[in-house]
Amino acid sequence: MKFVSIVMGSKSDYAIMTECAETLKKFGVPYELIITSAHRSPERTKQYVQEAEKKGAQVFIAAAGMAAHLAGRLASTTTKPVLGVPMEAGALRGEDALLSTVMMPEGAPVGTLGIGRAGAVNAAYMAIQILALQDDELHVKLQEDRISKAKKVELDSSEIEIIL
Repeated sequence: MKFVSIVMGSKSDYAIMTECAETLKKFGVPYELIITSAHRSPERTKQYVQEAEKKGAQVFIAAAGMAAHLAGRLASTTTKPVLGVPMEAGALRGEDALLSTVMMPEGAPVGTLGIGRAGAVNAAYMAIQILALQDDELHVKLQEDRISKAKKVELDSSEIEIIL
């Protein structure tokens, strides 16, 4: 079964990453969600990626704060797409995580999203877009979602707009 894997560096990332999971669920995309650490449990991380690939993981989403090496650890273990979500933590409020996630060496890319909630939701959308390359039904759902969002903008505007 094809699915998306959501991997978090710590339990403190869970509240934000549930937004990612809910977005995948809204589109009917199966997912796994686990906590593992690039630093505190490197063998668990490596084993999980290998097992997830065997089970059908197509995209990995990695959320981590501060040094944020989790996405890079995943990228070093798989050739599947890895999307990194920097988490707001520590004195730099996620900027350190953003830089750690985005500055990967050549040949080990991580698609890096924004810090926090918006990044988590956009990581789900990016994973869905990747899966939709091979799934026409998912592609249609994405198109319908875009139309729905555009209609909401028009509705919101109609409630307050003043046009001369």
